[in-house]
Amino acid sequence: MWREVRRSGALQLQQSVVAFPDGEPFARAVARIRAAVDEVGGSALALRAEPVDAADDERLRSAWNEARAEEYGELISECEKLVAEIEKEFKKQKFTLAELDEEEAELDKLGRWHERIRARDVCGCERAGEAEDALARAGEALARYTVAVFDRTSGDQEGATDAVPAAEPAPAGTEGPRGGRKR
Repeated sequence: MWREVRRSGALQLQQSVVAFPDGEPFARAVARIRAAVDEVGGSALALRAEPVDAADDERLRSAWNEARAEEYGELISECEKLVAEIEKEFKKQKFTLAELDEEEAELDKLGRWHERIRARDVCGCERAGEAEDALARAGEALARYTVAVFDRTSGDQEGATDAVPAAEPAPAGTEGPRGGRKR
């Protein structure tokens, strides 16, 4: 149950009391949580409420943004780990397609996670830009690694060097869904 609540992005007010902003994505989450509670024989009560005054509204928004800031912080940390992992592969000179596939899968996972957080970030968390930048750095590191892997696995190993310059931007119209080059 708590996983569904956490995945939904609900703000935990007290044990068994959560808050959602009003809106379609959150209405679906409430419906999923209610169904999960019903499945285990529990009961759920959903109410619409409004803050009594501006101070209550600000406290609620602040708590919501704090929860999103924690999520963005976790995402930033994972993006930094991916960049460090790619740098480690450069140092070890490990330029394999299998490793590239792993790093691409990780970046895709981070991108999906970022999209889920952004969808819940309805109050404009200040760490959103920082997370976007961290994801971009991870994408840039992967682009450099992709170039290095293909340079070394394309059959002509004579021209390969230890230092790999930053990847050039892909020609217009050749970008993939995350801005990377289509293969």
